[in-house]
Amino acid sequence: MSEAGRVPSPAAPPEVAAAAPDERKGKEPERDKLPPIVSAGAGAAAGLDRGSKGQISTFSSFISTVNQKKEAAENRSSPTHLVFPNIKNVRDLPPICLDVRQKQRVSIDALPSEMKAPVLPESVLPNQPKTMKDFQEDIEKVKSSGDWKAVHDFYLATFDSFPELNAAFKKDATASFNTIEDSGINAKFVNAVYDALLNTPQDIQKTVLKGIINSLLQEWKGPRTKDDLRAYFILLQNPQFNNTSTYVIYAHLLRQIATLVEADHHFLVHWFKKLSQKRFKQLVERLLQFISLRLFPAKPEEFPPITKCSWWIPSASKVLALLNTANSLVHPPLIPYTDFYNSTLDHIDLMEEYHTWQSFGNSHRFSFCQYPFVISIAAKKIIIQRDSEQQMISIARQSLVDKVSRRQRPDMNMLFLNMKVRRTHLVSDSLDELTRKRADLKKKLKVTFVGEAGLDMGGLTKEWFLLLIRQIFHPDYGMFTYHKDSHCHWFSSFKCDNYSEFRLVGIYA
Repeated sequence: MSEAGRVPSPAAPPEVAAAAPDERKGKEPERDKLPPIVSAGAGAAAGLDRGSKGQISTFSSFISTVNQKKEAAENRSSPTHLVFPNIKNVRDLPPICLDVRQKQRVSIDALPSEMKAPVLPESVLPNQPKTMKDFQEDIEKVKSSGDWKAVHDFYLATFDSFPELNAAFKKDATASFNTIEDSGINAKFVNAVYDALLNTPQDIQKTVLKGIINSLLQEWKGPRTKDDLRAYFILLQNPQFNNTSTYVIYAHLLRQIATLVEADHHFLVHWFKKLSQKRFKQLVERLLQFISLRLFPAKPEEFPPITKCSWWIPSASKVLALLNTANSLVHPPLIPYTDFYNSTLDHIDLMEEYHTWQSFGNSHRFSFCQYPFVISIAAKKIIIQRDSEQQMISIARQSLVDKVSRRQRPDMNMLFLNMKVRRTHLVSDSLDELTRKRADLKKKLKVTFVGEAGLDMGGLTKEWFLLLIRQIFHPDYGMFTYHKDSHCHWFSSFKCDNYSEFRLVGIYA
């Protein structure tokens, strides 16, 4: 305890003095209930002098009684009211013992299991409204009676919230299904409900969309549960999202899925790979169509301005990446990798996308180059070719600047990768030239055959490539062997002591 704590203050602190008027104000109503104090001149003063001790004692005891009754009433109205001892000085407080200080430093990991906060269980699901058999019977009754009330009630209850979705389509409402291999969803029931949805009246379809909107607008607190992931997994398969009028709802669904944590994405990826090939392909095609129509809308007035929905395409691309990952985990894949290509991207400024990706990488600035699986081979070829041309120009310009800075006369040959080779030693001469001129590998190629007059305007380079490839892949050369079954060349099984020629092939490629 400090010296200030051991020596009592001679005067009340300013805070206490300032609080005194407020305390007196609070007791003004109590004084109205007190008996009047007689003060009649000197007689009253003399009476006060004669019985001062008795009157003061009676008055203070009366005040004490009123305060005790008031505190008792407050205690009855507030069960959590704390009663503190009558401590008048800091010195009267009990000292903080060493054990208390040590307990305050105890880590939560050291606490016994009964003191730790329990893990939140999955939410209690409502009762399952109908089974798959009941639903199919209701659909059959509609064909004869034309009464959609039972079907309408089913869709209204099922798509009202995430818990209702789980109650309807979960195989067992009491099981947790917290594994990546089994989503716990009755896929056949989901498919039957969605297949019948598009043939229902418009009021039923609007009811489903309203339920989805309410579910997506729900305020989330804390991490998603596995039941929430199951709801996202079910809603993503809704065929209503093929219609552009539902794209605003679809975009918000994609956004919520895209912003899930990595562990939740891990579950979704493994659940996606369990889908049938037909359903999986429908998901991919729906997302590709969503991206294409957002880039080039047939009716721009159907969508919000691009400035207000710039997150649409990044969200869709992120979900598409989850599907691509799921497809790559299955052997053989559910669909060919070419089914992920978006041919619409061939008509955008690919070099701008490429430069954005080079400048910002995988940061918050979106570029389709972050998702190369959606870019077709033709588009990738254009990107690589233009990038190569720009690098050639950049390196040639740098060589020219270096020459001028050293006060040397510029030479046109410095702008090219000049190759001088003999036809009889084509491979070895080419390898020697490339080894000596590694700094010029990104410059434009210019070939000269020793002992032959001619300027390379493109023809000599083409001939050099043709002769070199023909010689390298010839079986007698021993670098590659041809397989008749696959119609492909593969590395020769003979032991090779010098792999520089294989590096040469890599440079050519």
